Amino acid sequence: MLKFVKMHGLGNDFVIVDLRDGTPMPSKAKIAALTDRQTGIGCDQFITIEKPKDAGATAYMGIYNAPDGSEAEACGNATRCVADILMRESGKDKVVIQTVVGLLECWRETDGRITADMGVPKFGWKDIPLSKEIDTLHMGIGEGGVKDPVGVSMGNPHAVFFVGDVENLDLQDLGPRFETDPLFPRKANIEFVQVKSPAEMRMRVWERDAGETLACGSGACATHVAAVRRGLAQRKARVIVNGGPLDFHWRESDDHILMTGAVAHVFDGVIKNI
Repeated sequence: MLKFVKMHGLGNDFVIVDLRDGTPMPSKAKIAALTDRQTGIGCDQFITIEKPKDAGATAYMGIYNAPDGSEAEACGNATRCVADILMRESGKDKVVIQTVVGLLECWRETDGRITADMGVPKFGWKDIPLSKEIDTLHMGIGEGGVKDPVGVSMGNPHAVFFVGDVENLDLQDLGPRFETDPLFPRKANIEFVQVKSPAEMRMRVWERDAGETLACGSGACATHVAAVRRGLAQRKARVIVNGGPLDFHWRESDDHILMTGAVAHVFDGVIKNI
């Protein structure tokens, strides 16, 4: 028997399980079954809360993609959802979540939204990683009105394309094509972005191994910093994803990017015969 919480951040949804009491980790096959939207609970990612491996952390968070249970390095919306759980549990307004890429500090704003410090974005070709050394500000792939993306690592790989009309793009064609481009040896999350103003962008995302989703926190982070690097946006800006708005501040003082947005609790449940 396994207790779980269903939550989402702007429609980017998760099945979250707490393993801190010694409950065993489900197998990849079980994760695949649970994340299936027709025959299971359904979600974009399966999330675990575990005992921290670092004394400075409140808890460790594991991230596993639907449908195959492959482990992901980062998920900003899941980070904010887990932070909400931990803050309600402790009665505190600040927690530190450990992931495979480091410690992420999170806190609750006065309006109830959750802010996650997503750390310092990286732009080196080996950091993303890419299969060859190129300028990550102008990576050159693509064609027509969808070309020349910016490469960003938020602990996971991203390619950000700036386009004239994001709403009418065929992501079912473009997404998997760029996700699996030979330039990305570990595949990549692909963002398609229309800049409305220096303070606002509209983004659609094709998530690695998941397809188009309503929101992707790390992808919105990558979008913001890519736009700033290209001179298209200011360091405080809003990214509107399919599920709603996320607000960002890429601090000049330490290059950390802060992401603020809403989270929602959907329901609790129990999985039998786990």
